[in-house]
This record gives sequence, C-alpha cells and structure tokens, in this order.
Amino acid sequence: MHERQESGIKAAIYENAIDDMRNAKEILDIVLKERNIVGDEAVREFLSDRPQKTYDPFLLLNMEAGVDLLLSEINSGGKICIYGDYDADGVTSICVLSHIIGMLTNNFTYYIPSRFDEGYGLNKDALKSIRGEGTDLLVTVDCGSVSYDEVEYAKELGMKVIVTDHHTIDDVQADCILINPKQKGCGYPFKELAGCGVVFKMAQAICRKAGLPRSTVNDVLDLVAVGTVGDIVSLTDENRTIVKYGLNRINAGGRRSLKRLMEAISIDMATSENIAFGIAPHINAAGRMASAKEAAELFLSSNDDTNEDIDRRVSRLVALNAERKKMQEDAYDRCMEMISGDENFVVLKAEGIHEGISGIVAGKIKEAVNRPVIILTQSGDGFLKGTGRSVENVDIYGILKNHKELFTSFGGHRSACGFLIKEEYFEKLKDGITRDIDAMLDKNEKLFEKKAMWDVELSAEEVTVELAKELDRMEPFGQGNAKPVFRLSHVVPANIRFMGSDGAHAGFTVVSGNGKSADCILFRRAQEKKDLIIGNRALDITGTVNLKRWKGRESVQFVVEEMESCR
Repeated sequence: MHERQESGIKAAIYENAIDDMRNAKEILDIVLKERNIVGDEAVREFLSDRPQKTYDPFLLLNMEAGVDLLLSEINSGGKICIYGDYDADGVTSICVLSHIIGMLTNNFTYYIPSRFDEGYGLNKDALKSIRGEGTDLLVTVDCGSVSYDEVEYAKELGMKVIVTDHHTIDDVQADCILINPKQKGCGYPFKELAGCGVVFKMAQAICRKAGLPRSTVNDVLDLVAVGTVGDIVSLTDENRTIVKYGLNRINAGGRRSLKRLMEAISIDMATSENIAFGIAPHINAAGRMASAKEAAELFLSSNDDTNEDIDRRVSRLVALNAERKKMQEDAYDRCMEMISGDENFVVLKAEGIHEGISGIVAGKIKEAVNRPVIILTQSGDGFLKGTGRSVENVDIYGILKNHKELFTSFGGHRSACGFLIKEEYFEKLKDGITRDIDAMLDKNEKLFEKKAMWDVELSAEEVTVELAKELDRMEPFGQGNAKPVFRLSHVVPANIRFMGSDGAHAGFTVVSGNGKSADCILFRRAQEKKDLIIGNRALDITGTVNLKRWKGRESVQFVVEEMESCR
C-alpha cells in the first residue's frame, strides 16, 4: 500500500508548489506518482474503464488437473458437491461455480457449514454426511488449503477432492489437487485473488476446456466483484480488472436478485464503497445471524423464480442485517462499559454476546480506543470462542502464537484472529498477552501513536468539482487503493452549522490565507471536535474530496477525517 506523507513534511517535496494553483489533472498525476503508478501505459491501464490486466488461468498450479478431473466426473455422471465458507466471499464463490457447473450438469449440490455448530472450513461430520448423499467429487471454495486431516478423511470415505482457496498456507497443506495462488511452486503472477477470484479463474478454464461461450464467465463477474470487495483483498492488478468489469455488470442490472437487494437498501449505483458497506454486510448477516444458505439461495435464483420469491429472500437478508446491527450496537455499548481505559490490550469475556457479531464489535472497539481487542464468548462444554482485531503496529497473530499451547484451535493473520480455548485458561491468556504488550511498549513508547497522514497538500481553491471527477477515475477504492487523502493547512472554519438531532455532524467553510474557500463537512464527530471548529483559529485538516450530485446539480465538499490546531 502507498505510504502517505506524514504531518510536518512540507508540500515542497512535490514538483508543483501549492503557491501556484494546479489543475485537477496535475493533482491526479501527483497522486498516481505517489502510488508508483508511472508511465503512460501504467496510467492508462489504471484509469481505463476497460482494463486488460488479467492472466491465463492455467498458470495457476494444478488448474489443468483440477479442471480435467471436474469435467471427467461430469462426463461420467459423478455427483459433485461444492463446499464453501459462510461469508460474502464463500457465498459468491459457491454461486459462481454453481452457475458454471450448472451449464454442464444438474448432478451437483453445495454445502455451507454453520458458523455456530461447525465453524470455518472442512469438518468430518459434514464430510460423512456429504458422502452419504452420494457425492463422488468434493470441490472446496474459499477454504481447505491446510485441511490435511479432513481431506484424508474425505478420501478414505471414497471421495475425490479439489481444493480451491486463497488463504496463506502456514501449516501442512492438503494432499489433493490444490489450486491456490499462494501455495509454494505456483507461478501465477498475481497472488492476491479472493476465493471467488480463484473460482473465477477456474470458471475461465472450465469454459475454455468445455467449449462454453465467453458470455458464461462474463455473466458471473458481478458476483465475483461483490466477493472480491467483500473479502477486503487488494484492489490492485487483476482484482482491479475483475471489480471494474463486475461493477459495470452490476450497474447494467442484469441479475434480478442483486438489483432487488440494491433497491431494498437504497443503492442507486454500485461502487466498491457501497458493496463494502451495503451489499456485503447483508450477505454476511445471513451467516452471522442464521444460515449463509439464505444468501446463496438469493443469488442462485433462477428465471423461474418470481419477483415475489426474490423479494421475500431480499427482505429476509435486510431483516437479518437489521437484527445484526441492533445486536452489534448493544454489544458494543456493553463491552465499552467493561473497559477501564487503562488497558494496552483489551481482553473481554463478554457473556451473552452473539458470537456472529463479536468480530465486528472487536473491530469497532479497536477503532474507538486505538488498542488491540479480543472478545471471548461462551462456546459450551467449558470452552470460550475468541475473536480479535488489532491496530497497525501490533501483530495480534504473532502475540497469540506465543501462547498457542493454550488453544484448542487457532488461526488468523496480523490484524485479525480467531481461536477456541478452555475457559480455565482465560486468565493465563490475559496475563500473558498483557505482559507481551507491555514489553512491546517498553521498547517502543510510541507504539499506539497515530500520525496525521495524507497523499497531497491542497489549497482551498484546488478543491473543485473537476478534481473530484478526476479522482473518481481512480475507482474502485479499497484495500491497496485507498481513497486519496488530502491536507488543507492553516485554514479557519467559518459559516459553521451543526446538523443532526444531537449536533453530531458539522458543515463549514474554510478559508486559506489568500481568501479562497472550500466547503467542508465532518460526520459523527462534531461534538468531539467542537472546540476546534468554533475556536476561530487556524487548523490543519485532512480528508477526502467528494463529488455531490443533487437534482441534476454537481458540487464538491471536503469530507474531514482529522483536524488539529496548527503548531
């Protein structure tokens, strides 16, 4: 990810001085250059509505063997089961592969484990049941790379196995046909595909081998875009190509189920942002609150399904997400009451909190207190299920790995983790990670310090509609391609108005030294920043430049993220 300039670094580092107003194209060029997108060809590809960066699916290790086995089973009449995860990536992966296989046979089914009863990945009880229903070939999506024991069990039961996945392999990998760009020996040029991205490459390979029309894979690009954005993988390189074409497909309105969901949650046009904060959470809500199968059934709707059938499924997802949000808010408030404010690593045993939302709550608390957070919930039989989220400078996976002997199961990465632990080990774990974080602070007292960061410094007069439109060409924004952040220096708020029933938002203009102004808005934190806003003194503010459209009119506003008094 691009490393932004930190507070205190002067705008003189840029080739163009702010003293001379730059046009929107010049500012865009600076942003691209800061992100190492240089040269005419690279810039054209990055900004193109029809990017070309994509790779031969058969460059993925074992892809040819996997497709050959799949087609052989289809041709011989073998029954296939697609086994996926219960999040947006897993659900869309199942739907994509179901669409492709469904062009060749109807002798297949799918299985999504319960978050509550089975947990993530393959489990032996499910495999026994799947085999009992006559499955000959098991194809995993978005899981299975390190499920060595479970794959061996599936083979003992008489099933052939293909694993498609994208997760890092840091354990003994499954002994089967494994298609994962991150596995050792795989020369695929891009390693950051989501689970549905790997499935999409398999779909391309199947279509090529089976002679299916190209439109077959184009038809699923909308779902691949949803899964890719929803899984928070890097929106660079091939993922950027996938998401751009997928967004175009979504906005063409061809998939009734997705169109009706967007209408139900007031999304007029799909962007990466409203996939991340609107569409994906509704898919995830099914797996968090009930069964992910409910989301899969929506997107597997056929032409025979009536609008009433689809609307009923959409309404169910909307209701589940509303329930999730209510539980999440209640859980957040309860957990915040349990925090003293002195913790350097927040570890909470939160009884009665729905485990489906504990990860979201941990993330929100982490943002609020700027500390790593673990929430543990009762899992029955004397066990606690833990989920954690961490701040930028703390590797939560590395800390917990120091205590891996306490866990019955454990997994994760630098910023998030999950585990199962006997309740009797809770205090030992809490004491251990508290010592670990205290030792880290002894070595680095600025461990939790947050610095104001931005891409480019602007003058107020450079905040224009034209700039907002140029920046929109950098879409889709997300992991690996964050929305550009700018700084306005030595500006004074004027024409201040507080908005919302509790004055949580504030709109104002800021004026530069040359008398030029820009319209600004601060969401949710106006009371927290009230003294700065009304203090009639010079501020440095950072934020994003957004285009507003209302009743055919276009305007620009600077959406404030941080503000501080000038030093």
